[in-house]
Amino acid sequence: MSTRSKNLSAYLLLALSMSLVGSYVALSKPLVAALPVFLLAWLRFGIGGLAMPHWLRRPADEAPLSRSLHKLIFLESLLGNFLFSLCMLYGVSMTSAVSAGVIMAAIPAVVALLSWLFLRERIGLRVWAAIACAAFGIALLALSKSAPGAPATALAGAPGSELWGNLLLFGAVVCEAAYAVIGKKLTGTLSPKRITALINLWGFVLMTPFGLYAALRFDFSSVAVGSWGLLLFYSLAASVWTVWLWMTGLKTVPAARAGVFTVMLPITSALVGVLILGETLSEMQVLAFAIALLGLLLATLPARAQPGPLIRPDDPR
Repeated sequence: MSTRSKNLSAYLLLALSMSLVGSYVALSKPLVAALPVFLLAWLRFGIGGLAMPHWLRRPADEAPLSRSLHKLIFLESLLGNFLFSLCMLYGVSMTSAVSAGVIMAAIPAVVALLSWLFLRERIGLRVWAAIACAAFGIALLALSKSAPGAPATALAGAPGSELWGNLLLFGAVVCEAAYAVIGKKLTGTLSPKRITALINLWGFVLMTPFGLYAALRFDFSSVAVGSWGLLLFYSLAASVWTVWLWMTGLKTVPAARAGVFTVMLPITSALVGVLILGETLSEMQVLAFAIALLGLLLATLPARAQPGPLIRPDDPR
């Protein structure tokens, strides 16, 4: 397979991963209403683990895990699974949808910054332009929701809780960016399937004390049958599908460029709101989608080849 074909395949996997994240973030709202956050997260990791125990086995061509890899896997799960889930779910419940959209628009820029700081990746002008388009498009999308008559999507919080909600959402942004950068380091040594299984296992371990406590105090008979089906989708999407897709794409794409694809998270959340939850789509929102997708186009178009030096036929070189 040519380099261009590999890149296109990786771009598709990254976009699909973030699209799934956006869909389950939007569809998790009824789950948060039906289940306590810690119990929901614990069940997610448990169901995900049951789906991929065979992925934990070390392939014959992989070296044993070193101490540094163990630390990276733990950090990947702590930041990208455990803390991201808690910051996102609690943050959305405490602030407005407008604030959430504007803050989440910072993910591509934070990924680029962290990849420059920790991976020493060079950030080209076109990638920075793509990041700017992604941020501006999603900020415009979020601001358009504040128009009169727009449906309220955030849970009502107590007075003064909006600041804490915004801080939690920014924490989720940093966690998601760290997840992308650490994932790039891991894909250089481990297979995407094994990374997926290992970080899910750590997520389950970290969440077990809180999940057990919540489970002992919860009436499971109060959960509707439809919510259990939604929980199954949420668990498989969050713990298995999105992680494997993201790690597979990261194997061939720099972390900064991959970070641009996180723009699909809020875009897909908004589309789910329109197509499934019955929200309306304004002209400004359509413009926001166009700008954000322009950013993806800038990031994914192949670079123009630089012409080499001209050599005459009689040149001895």
